[in-house]
Amino acid sequence: MQLFNQTWVLFKKEIVLEWRSKYAFNGVLLYVVSTVFICYISFNLNPGFSGSKSYPVVWNVLFWIIMLFASVNAIAKSFMQESKSRLLYYYSIASPQAIILSKTIYNILLMSLLSILALLVYLLFFTNTIGDPLFYFLTVLLGSISFSTVFTMISAIASKAGNNGTLMAILSFPVIIPVILLLIRLSKNAMDGIERSFSYSNMGVLLAINVIVIATALLLFPFLWRD
Repeated sequence: MQLFNQTWVLFKKEIVLEWRSKYAFNGVLLYVVSTVFICYISFNLNPGFSGSKSYPVVWNVLFWIIMLFASVNAIAKSFMQESKSRLLYYYSIASPQAIILSKTIYNILLMSLLSILALLVYLLFFTNTIGDPLFYFLTVLLGSISFSTVFTMISAIASKAGNNGTLMAILSFPVIIPVILLLIRLSKNAMDGIERSFSYSNMGVLLAINVIVIATALLLFPFLWRD
């Protein structure tokens, strides 16, 4: 019960700080909109590219590439932007599990909102027929959860090192690649309107990765926190 209360208070703190500055949300939203618009202009300059209807695979992969870098920009600073004095204060009032859980839940909420807005902007610029829109939407939400859990844990580890950016890229590479491959496969099945039962195994693997990442973060972060 104490863990739940601490997590809830820290989560509300993250919401209040973001509402005051809106730094992460506005910055990533600007990045997504500008990137989608640049891609739209680039494709329309090519006379052989008649919209995205001819290239559903390109449409799908491009969306996940945009979301991947948007996630990095939004989540990478979860721990890196915290000052040492504030971290010391957290150390005296909360458990490390509550801190990592509050960061993870906040990043999941932030990325879910950004993913929905990014998908709406993407559909506005690129017209493509999705065979199963509901399943594609669920895949996007599942992808935002996966990005949040992975990058939150990696950000916590990288914040304790001197070369944060390089370390975060190295540590996240072996975890994020299978996540991206699974998300592309799931979303492609949704675009083609394939029976959902064929995608349940991939969804199970993706959920298992999320559970493993969260469990690893809960086990490792207390040791990092004591450093």
